[in-house]
Amino acid sequence: MLQKSMSSSSSSFCTLLIGLLFVVLLGGSLSHGQLRTTFYDTTCPKVSKIVRGIIKEALKKDARIGASLIRLHFHDCFVNGCDGSLLLNNSATIESEKEALPNNNSARGFGVVDDIKTALETACPATVSCADILAIAAEESVSLAGGPSWKVSLGRRDSTTANRTAAELLPGPTEDLPSLKKKFSNVGLDTTDLVALSGAHTFGRAQCRTFNNRLYNFSGSGNPDPTLNTTYLSTLKGICPQNGDTTVVTNLDLTTPDVFDNKYFSNLKVLKGLLQSDQKLFSTTGDETVAIVNKFTANQTAFFASFVVSMIKMGNISPLTGTAGEIRLNCGKVNDDCTGSDGLLYSST
Repeated sequence: MLQKSMSSSSSSFCTLLIGLLFVVLLGGSLSHGQLRTTFYDTTCPKVSKIVRGIIKEALKKDARIGASLIRLHFHDCFVNGCDGSLLLNNSATIESEKEALPNNNSARGFGVVDDIKTALETACPATVSCADILAIAAEESVSLAGGPSWKVSLGRRDSTTANRTAAELLPGPTEDLPSLKKKFSNVGLDTTDLVALSGAHTFGRAQCRTFNNRLYNFSGSGNPDPTLNTTYLSTLKGICPQNGDTTVVTNLDLTTPDVFDNKYFSNLKVLKGLLQSDQKLFSTTGDETVAIVNKFTANQTAFFASFVVSMIKMGNISPLTGTAGEIRLNCGKVNDDCTGSDGLLYSST
């Protein structure tokens, strides 16, 4: 059990962490400067099996967890690249991205990530980065939900900093299409990537606060969003009454909420996209996104193929490789940070 202390044992604990980090930096598998699917073949060959096993167990208690884990990967990669920065807790030196508006009381699955990290530290100490855990967990979550599988490029290292300011600017559920396109373009993703990655909303849940603007006073009109199916509107008003609890959740995909398929796009075509940012993909007349939605609605195989390409592209956003960053031993804090959010030192005694 950890106890607050200013004793010499705290110093020893820090020394141990730094020593382990030094061993990792000398490891041959971390000397390469680019991602590859075979990165852990010799240093941690069962990494994907371990990750998959823990997610399977988590799904028995929480059907949402797969969608939550892929969202963590998305929110991590869009802020300073895929570097595990989202996982860092507040400390004397870190202002956590978890408390940015798009993540606060919304991003979830951190406990499962910690469980995965604990298991991997037992199997392959100081080897698998937290950033890579998020990438593997995203792929396994999609596969377990009936979606496509793919070989995940690996070799990311973990950042030692977070960026709360950038996290405040993550793509949001009420944004218009030009704004969404710009935010995707800023990280090297195109319009097809935008539509394909939005298809991850084929499973998971969303809180009333992310879409209730569409139900009662859309754009200050005093009326609902005209691009919302009227029958679906009535259903949503029952789930999210005006001035009700905005943290209540409902399915993003009303047809197959826990299955990874192309029904998300079918919903958009009948004006049953839950989020404004979803429905805009189909209801923005004349935009190229409409044709892509039509294509993915008609052909699930085409959606799966594009989704895989887009996930790999997203996973390649500015990763730390080689000797940059570190391999965190605890995903919630950097290795040389032996302080808690209260600024006090902790020992292992």
